[in-house]
Amino acid sequence: MTQKIYMIYIPVSNKEEAAAIANRIVSMRLAACANIIDNITSVYWWEDKLQKEEEAVLILKTKESLLEELEGEIKKLHSSTCPCISVIPIIRANEEYVKWVNGETK
Repeated sequence: MTQKIYMIYIPVSNKEEAAAIANRIVSMRLAACANIIDNITSVYWWEDKLQKEEEAVLILKTKESLLEELEGEIKKLHSSTCPCISVIPIIRANEEYVKWVNGETK
């Protein structure tokens, strides 16, 4: 049965952290694919102060049944005490890609 697929958006401290999380998650087959975007600037409030940091973004692609397990594993691996783990539904994707994501995940 083909399940809906999702993108998971996760800012991380740097490219190395993104790669470590990506390798673990994809190896566990919790995601079919990981994209790493390096050198982003994040501006946000934390502990009553405006923060500005250079970070990286990790984007994972997975299916619906793995979302809970995936989130738990990311929380274990992420360096932040309050990581952003945003689940974005894929409204439309080509059929071959959806089948590929479903086939490459457990």
